[in-house]
Formats: sequence, C-alpha cells, structure tokens
Amino acid sequence: MTDRLTTDLAEATAGETVRAIAAGAISALEATDAAIARIEALDGAINAVVVRDFDRARTAAKAADAAVARGERRPLLGVPMTVKEANWVAGLPTTWGMEMWKAWKAPVDGVGIARLKAAGAIILGKTNVPPMLADFQSDNPVYGRTNNPWDVTRSPGGSSGGSAAALAAGMVPLEFGSDIGGSIRIPAGFCGVYGHKPSYGVVPLRGHTPPGLEGSDVPVAVVGPMARTAADLDLALGVLAGPDRSEAVGYSLNFRPPRHDHLADYRVLILDHHPLAATDEEIGAALNGLGDRLEDLGARVDRQTDLLPDLVEAQGVYGAILNTAMTRGQPGARSPSAHDWMGLLDAQLAVRRLWARLFEGFDVVLAPTLGTLAFPHDDSPDMFARTLLLNGETTSYFSQIAWSGVATLAHLPATAAPMGLSRGGLPMGVQIIGPYLEDRTTIAFAGLLEREFGGFVKPPGY
Repeated sequence: MTDRLTTDLAEATAGETVRAIAAGAISALEATDAAIARIEALDGAINAVVVRDFDRARTAAKAADAAVARGERRPLLGVPMTVKEANWVAGLPTTWGMEMWKAWKAPVDGVGIARLKAAGAIILGKTNVPPMLADFQSDNPVYGRTNNPWDVTRSPGGSSGGSAAALAAGMVPLEFGSDIGGSIRIPAGFCGVYGHKPSYGVVPLRGHTPPGLEGSDVPVAVVGPMARTAADLDLALGVLAGPDRSEAVGYSLNFRPPRHDHLADYRVLILDHHPLAATDEEIGAALNGLGDRLEDLGARVDRQTDLLPDLVEAQGVYGAILNTAMTRGQPGARSPSAHDWMGLLDAQLAVRRLWARLFEGFDVVLAPTLGTLAFPHDDSPDMFARTLLLNGETTSYFSQIAWSGVATLAHLPATAAPMGLSRGGLPMGVQIIGPYLEDRTTIAFAGLLEREFGGFVKPPGY
C-alpha cells in the first residue's frame, strides 16, 4: 500500500471507502489495516478506542474481500469502524464504564451491530464512555479518560465521547453512538463532527443495555450514527433504521424524502436562548450568523414564534422522565407512581403535538448542541455540584441538558453539525431539529450547510 493511499484512507468517508473497495482500488483488508495503524499511532494521547478487536476485524475484512470478489455489493462492505462501548458486540466486554461489569462479555450482537455487520462494516473495537453513560465527559474506572483531539486538556463530550474523538482524530470514518441526554449531539459538537439522534423508535435499542439486562426500551433513548460527513450519516441510518424482528412481520419503515433540495427553500427557526440553560456568547453569535447567511441565500429565517412549546414546562417533563430512566434500580431512588408516570406521558404527548403544529410552518429549528464549548476535564466526584463558566458567570453544570431535552422529549430527529471554530480554536456545533420521522430532512439540511459553508475540519496535528 502506498503512502498516498494511506493518506486518502485517513480522510476518506465511509461512502468513498465502499466505492473504492467495490472498484478494486483498495481491498477491505488494506482499509482495515490502515485504520488499525492510525488507531495505534494516534490513540495514545486520546484514549478513545478502549476495546480493540483487531484480529477478528482482519478476519472479517478478508471475508469482505471474498464477498466483493464474488460480485456482492452492500452499503458498508469493507468499511472499518468502531462502536460505542455500551453496544453489545458478541464476545467483547460491555462494561458501561462500571468496574463491577468489567469481566462481562456480550453473548450476542445488538440489533444495530448485527445490521452494521450484515451491511459489511468491519468492527475494529469499541470507544469510551462515562459510567452508566451519565456525564458530559468520557472517563471511567475501567478504561480511564478520553481526551479531546482539539485540546487534550478538555472533554470530548459524553457519553459518546470516545466515538467523537476517534472520528475527529481520523481513526475511523464511522461510529455508532447513543443519545438520551445529548450523548451523540454534545460530543459531535465538542469534537467538530456529525451525529444524528434519530426519531425515537426508528432504530431498535435491543443490545444497548447494561450487562445481563434486556427489557422495555427507555422512553427517550435512541441509538444512531456519527461520522465526518452528513452523507455518511444518511448512509448508516439507511442500514440501521427499521423495526425489530417482532414488529417487522407487520410493518416497515419508509422515511419521507427531505422537504427541500435547496437551502433557499427552507423555513428556519433560530432558537438561541433557553430560559434554563446559559449559552456562550460566541456560540449564540455563530448561530445567528448562520441564520444571517441562510437569509442571504433566500431562506426564510425567524428568531421567535408563538408556536414554540413552553420550554420550562417541557424541561420539567423531560427531567422527570429522564431521572426515572437513569435511576431505575438504584438503591433508594425515588420513582413516580404509576398514575404520575401516565401523567408524564400525557404531558409529553401534549408537547409532541405542539411541535407537530410548529413544523407545519417551519422545516427545521436550529439550536446549539450545548451552550458551552468543550470544557476542561473536571474530576470532582459530585457531578451535581459542578459548575461551568459561561460569559464570565458561573452556571450549573447539568442545567445544560436542557438543550438536549428540546428534541429528546418530543421524539424529534436532531442532526449535529459543525458550525465553525471559536476564537480560541474550539469547535462549535449546531443541532438541526426536524419533524418526527422526517430524519432525512435534518440530515439533508446538514449536508446542504456542509456544501455551502464547509463542514468537518481536522484538529491541528491530525
């Protein structure tokens, strides 16, 4: 393999890699070996790929090459990738960052993993998370801390922090994360990559659970793709989405096409303020600057509307549902009564209906992925006592989850995309929120932004 080819692979998208393998310009084994070499060369200072399965990956790559030689063509055939540690991959540890589970290995592949493998993806290993996926950082007692490739003294985000860091550093072109409180969108924003939180329910959650547990889906949790381009998000979502086997006997998923093909045709709402979460002035300025550029292209851009649900009330409902899901099984945890729980679901439905009405007049809502830039690592054990410094003022650490809850409570698709760099050289991200089950609209809008204004850029040194 030539040095030129190695360089091309380091920058190639998943789609480009598939096409190169199908055309015979590169083999799946060469692509896999090149990705392994990048992980071994680059991951020391980052610690993103914490579970490595290189021998089985090379075996899978050889099988992919044999399939290509037989004339087979699959959406991800030969693409090397990593996946978030919380996903079940048969034979690999699945600890969720908890020491008590460090010896547990998944007996089977989760649904998403099985679909990725069936599409031809080569799973190289797994990327780091915080304990129980419950932090804006990715540091745990099993694997240690993951650092941000843009500044190793800062968080890459959480809980899919290892995923975003591996993408940004150029180790792999594709990742598989999860999101209940911004866990795809926040790391994507912190590391300057793309991530898609699907509409609730469109990608099965089976096989994304703590060790030994398999039951009802968490009401606001999703799994979805992360990448360095919007096109790769769309490619991966096409592989991942669709009902689980027990539902597939009766129905299938058919996403609507994007609402528009040109930015000028979009009706855009800018949401730059949340009453419960502070926003860094640079992020707010970048978001409004993006709105100005869209207006210059002919898009209709509004910065306020009476159609927006009450964000304070909605956050209260989201917080109660999230707290119930995250504390399930914890000793001493308080939970709502069955009737109170049903009341929360009623309130959630009311919010969903308000969003559906809003999207009759708008196509997308643009909001920050989080109100802060990637922040310095914080090891303080009491997460709820942590603070962030925004615009010269101290603010609560976890109040920022309100930005995640905007889309999550209402089951809406939200695509995180790069929005340029701060004055200090850190990535800023925008989340593109769209109508329920219109995931292709938010991904397509991200792709149009990428084409018009630029997208992923490599961190210095990578």
